[in-house]
Amino acid sequence: MEGDIVQMGAYLGAGLACIGMGGAAVGVGNVVASFITGALRNPSAAASQTATMFIGIAFAEALGIFSFLVALLLMFAV
Repeated sequence: MEGDIVQMGAYLGAGLACIGMGGAAVGVGNVVASFITGALRNPSAAASQTATMFIGIAFAEALGIFSFLVALLLMFAV
């Protein structure tokens, strides 16, 4: 009986950790939307800001990967 409750808690925590993956998707969307808005306002500066956009995407996506790792650890390491 106690093992079932622990397993249920692990699955519940893994599901809550997956919310971070949705947050990462929203973050990447915001980064790209801001880049496109800025590129449309000043097309000559868009080429120099592309690397900054990719760095922002990488940071936002890293949070999603970390939450995925936490979800996997909760599901299989407990």
